[in-house]
Amino acid sequence: MIAAILVGRGGSVGIPKKNVYPILNRPLMSYPILAAQNSKFVDEVYVSTDSEDIIAVGKKFGTKIINRPPELATSEALIEDAFVHAYKHIKSEEKKEIEFIVILLCNAVSILPETIDKGIEILREKKDFDSAITVTGFNMFSPIRARKVAKDGSLIPFVPFENFNFKVDSNRQKKDTVYFHDCGASVIRPKCLENISEGLLPQPWMGKKIYPLIQEGVLDVDYPYELPLAENWLKKNNFTRDKLPYKLKNQS
Repeated sequence: MIAAILVGRGGSVGIPKKNVYPILNRPLMSYPILAAQNSKFVDEVYVSTDSEDIIAVGKKFGTKIINRPPELATSEALIEDAFVHAYKHIKSEEKKEIEFIVILLCNAVSILPETIDKGIEILREKKDFDSAITVTGFNMFSPIRARKVAKDGSLIPFVPFENFNFKVDSNRQKKDTVYFHDCGASVIRPKCLENISEGLLPQPWMGKKIYPLIQEGVLDVDYPYELPLAENWLKKNNFTRDKLPYKLKNQS
């Protein structure tokens, strides 16, 4: 069995009720649901949440609901604890062997079925990898360019330059591309959640050996200025207000 777990909570601040916010006439969270449902390999899609609004959308799109405990739905709660809770629920309910888990976020619209499928195919082929994770290159956010405020109020390098084994200058094009997990999808083996304390920080659910699924222009939506960026990505990938690049499944 391959299960997709979509997580989202009700207490968003940057955009109130962001996970159900309409974008191209559909709830924001419907896009990752559709991506998982239209994967060649995903057998079931689950939504883990504490929000009645999110539950309503999840049911409308034919997902199974996991009630996220209040202590795992605060702003201080670690998201990986919600992943582990959902995984244990699925394992207990389904009584089936789980091959892979696909982790998705309600506020990350920019994921396609073929990307999920590629991650699954990679893990089936490369048995030594723990996960396949979507990433996007953001050289402008390289640790070389990062600064922090010192005690005297001045800006200093966030990471001391002596930690880098190359000449540091202002030309970001000459450096290796810097990749960040873009929250599109994490395709992981069950052992990543079963032994989550052994995973690489700060995202221990990815395990130790991670395969990059490289994307472009991807982001999760947390602030109003990101909504037009998400809409632009959807339009670029053939979503419109009236048309989808694939059919709706199980919608009531």
